[in-house]
Parts: sequence; structure tokens; C-alpha cells
Amino acid sequence: MQTVMPIGIDDFAEVRKNDYCFVDKTGFLRQLIVRPAKVTLFTRPRRFGKTMMLSMVKYFLSIDHAEEHRKLFDGLEIAKDEAMMAQQGTRPVLSLELKEWQFDTWEEMQERIPEMMSELFRSHRYLIDETSDPFDVKDFEQFLAGEKKIEQCKMALAFLMRLMKEHYGKNVVLLIDEYDAPVQYAWECQYYKKAINFFRRFFSAALKTNPSLDFAIMTGVLRIAKENIFSGLNNLQVDSLLFTKFPSLMGFTRAEVQQVTEALGHPEKMTEIQTWYDGYRIAGQEIYNPWSVLKYFDQGCIAAAYWVNTSGNSILRKMMQHASEAFLDSLQTLLQGGAVSAWARDGVIYEEIYQHPNDLYTMLLTTGYLTCASVEYTNLGVRAKFIIPNQEILSLFQTEVIERFHAENFAMVAPELVKAFVSGDVEHVQAKLAMYLEILASAFDTAAKESFYHGFVLGLTALLVPEYEVRSNRESGYGRYDIAAFPKGTAGNGMVLEFKTAESEENLEAKAEEALAQIVGKDYLAEFRARAIAEVYTYGIAFYGKHVKVLCRKIDA
Repeated sequence: MQTVMPIGIDDFAEVRKNDYCFVDKTGFLRQLIVRPAKVTLFTRPRRFGKTMMLSMVKYFLSIDHAEEHRKLFDGLEIAKDEAMMAQQGTRPVLSLELKEWQFDTWEEMQERIPEMMSELFRSHRYLIDETSDPFDVKDFEQFLAGEKKIEQCKMALAFLMRLMKEHYGKNVVLLIDEYDAPVQYAWECQYYKKAINFFRRFFSAALKTNPSLDFAIMTGVLRIAKENIFSGLNNLQVDSLLFTKFPSLMGFTRAEVQQVTEALGHPEKMTEIQTWYDGYRIAGQEIYNPWSVLKYFDQGCIAAAYWVNTSGNSILRKMMQHASEAFLDSLQTLLQGGAVSAWARDGVIYEEIYQHPNDLYTMLLTTGYLTCASVEYTNLGVRAKFIIPNQEILSLFQTEVIERFHAENFAMVAPELVKAFVSGDVEHVQAKLAMYLEILASAFDTAAKESFYHGFVLGLTALLVPEYEVRSNRESGYGRYDIAAFPKGTAGNGMVLEFKTAESEENLEAKAEEALAQIVGKDYLAEFRARAIAEVYTYGIAFYGKHVKVLCRKIDA
């Protein structure tokens, strides 16, 4: 096994020709191409190897340059199977990647799709030389010139596949990577319905009752449900994190990571890699994040958060903005290493994104921020226990929580603000909270509600993990505190925060005093005494719009 990491390279041929480090997944080709489903959709988080998998299939099956491509598989598992190697280089393959099909407006999409089709047809220009039908020649030349309107482009794949079948005398294998990227971007840019109407016809013409189709494999991050993007497509098999026949096709297994560590001469790093990049559970199998494992070795075995999942992040941030206080409470359970039980839906329904509280867990699952410790399949649906998979995702999760209330440079200064909280530096807390509220309160419709302020500070306290156990809305004494932080051990100071909203700026200090009195009067310090934590910083914090008043008293519990 080679020692150079293929960072940013997801083309199978390039990896093999340049002797990059390669984890052999070619054995899966048997399952992928022997009696496959007519159409298979694989949904996995970003950078889990979807593009590499499709590339591997393309180079194995493609009838073009078959002898040259055959050499790419020398020494790999599939090369030991003579029956399978007899199928190498026997099919016409049409490959399309939609990752870059992200347009800011519907008008831009109408303009750019014909250009995208022109590029695709250019790569198959040889077809026009053998096409005798003058109407086909004319249509091909118009696609080639980018002269077709977007409505005519709906039939582009089906048309191209028919010509390929006529040319090769065989049905076509269709590979589509990141199928959901343009639809997701259209939703973010608010022209979703127009985009979905195009892609519904674009995909169905190629996949539904297409006599030129051998079989198709598609990949994406999210399964688009209910909107019938695959309208009437009864031959679709979805392979997802919740329902899968191929749990280890993408991502690394423990045995594969062990093989890499030994080949690179670092078997002692296995425990650290497991802590940082393991933890995903797919159909009961233990899966490592492949991108981060490779980056770890590329960076000289420095453990850090290398994975950044841009797919789905805009949706995720908007869902976080609509998150309930109940979800924020469960967030603390996750950050403490606990599990949260909730219903999971195997697909995102764009038009209902904010209507079902449990959908946020499913979104976090599909985008890679959570995994399922266990899954129960019931008559009512799928019930899962969600957990944060590993140290890498824990650190990214903390950042995402803070970015829910994002302001420029906020994440850089937030640790200083948290440090001021736990040390009782009330002047620093007052100044920084006031500064950020000046920015944040005007950006959110909910800024006048106590839940906004509660969530804002709760997001900050994510940075206390794992040195502190942070709890929100829990009973202690004779009531429920807003937020409490308990040091791991009895040596450090505890912290309890109570929030109030004031009717006016002049009423801020009185409300902050009221919050402090409530902490003492309802004996919120009872849990600190039970944990033998001697000293606690009590905070009464009052908000009014962009204004805040912070009072702090150190009390012996």
C-alpha cells in the first residue's frame, strides 16, 4: 500500500495510476453489477466515498478504452474473479456529476442547464458521425451548440442514451453523482418548485420505462421524499443510512483502517484514530470517516477536525434557527455523550422541513453529524437512538451550535466569553454579550423572546464540554434553573444562570436582581451541594432587545 494520500482526488483511475494509498472496495462490484436493481440511489454524508465508488464502477464497466482500464484493477480483489473480469469493459456508460449545478436564480438555471448539456454532448461527439437520422443529427447539433431551451433539456439524457444504445448495440449504464445538489440549492435560493418540476422530468425520462437503460446508480446526501422527483419510478431501490444492503461500501471498516495504519508503519495510532474518526454505525457495522482518516495521515498523524460537510449545511442552519427549547435541551445530552431517542424519517420533505421536530435529528443523521447507536423498526416507523459519533464531530457540533447565532468572528472570541463566565468576570461578560446582541438581535425575529436569549447562551456553553457538565431546564431545589454548569470533579467553581426579559431598558437591572433572587429563593444550588461543589457563580441576566444587564454573585453552596 502506498503512503501518499489521495487528498481531494476521487477519480479511481488517477488514484491507481499515481499509486496513491487505496483501500480496495472492488469486491463490491459483484453486488453492484450482477443482477442490480434497475435504479439504485445511495445516500451518504459528504466525503464518504460516493464519487469514488461511481468512478470505480465506470472504469470497470465502460466499453471505451476497456483494455487500458483493465490494468487499473491489477492486483485488486476483483481481479481474482475470472467470471467478473469477463464483464469488465462490456457496457456503454453515461456518467453525469451534478455537484456544480448550483444556480442562484431560476433565470440562471434556465441559462446554464443548456450549457451543461452542451458539455455532456461534446464528450460524446463521436455519436453524431454514425447517426443517419437527420432529425437526430439536428437535435444533437442543437444540444452541442447549447441552443436547446431548458424545457427541451428534460429529454436530453434519454435522447443521448438512445444514441449510445444504437452506437454500441447494448443498453446503457447511467451513473449520476450528487443528484440532489441542484434541488437543495434551489430550495435555499427559493425557486425550489420550478427546479423540482424540471428535474422530475429530467430524471424520469432517463430512468422510467427507458428501453435504452441497462441499470442506473445515483448518489446524494439527502433522499428527496414525497415531492415525487422519481414520479412513478417503481424500480427504485434506496440504500440509505437507515435501510442498506451495502453498509461498508462507503467509509472505512475497522479492519481497513487497521490495514492502513500497519502499511504506513503507525499501528500505535489506531486508538487515536478510533476516538476521532470512528463511531458511525450503519446496519450495525462500525464505520470510520474515510476523508478524515486519510487527512490524519496526510497531516503527519495530527488529530484534528478535517471533515467539513457543506452539503445540507444551509438547511441545517435554518432548521437550527427554528429549533425548540426541547431540542436544545436534548442537545446538551448529546454533547455530554448521551443518546437521544427520536423518530427518524428516511428522506427530507422540503415543504415540511419545519413542521416535524424530529426531522432535525434525521437531517443531522443524513448529513453526518449524528449516528444511530441503535435502530428499531416498528409499524409506526423507525425509532432510533441518536449519538454524536466521535471527537471530530463533537468539536464540529460545538461550532455549529455557536454558528446558529453566527456573527462575524464570533466563534473566535466565544471561548474568551465562556472563560469569563466560569471565572465570574462579570464586566467582560456584560461587555461581550452587549456587543454581540447588537449584531444578533437584529438578525432574528425571535430576538425579543426569552427562548432566543436562552438558546444563545446555551450555544455558548457547548464550549464548556467536556470539562463541565452543562444542563438546561432541570429541576433543582424548588424549581427549574435555566442553565447550570457542573465541573467534572469538586475542585472547580460551578455556575448557574437565570434569564429574564425586561419591559424596558430602565427595568433591566431590577429584572437581573429578580433572577438572582430566584436562584437563591428556589434553592437552585441544591444540586451543587449534592455534588459537593462548594462555590458557585450565580448569574442573573436580563435582556431587552439588544440590551443586556448581567449581575453575578459568588455563593457558597
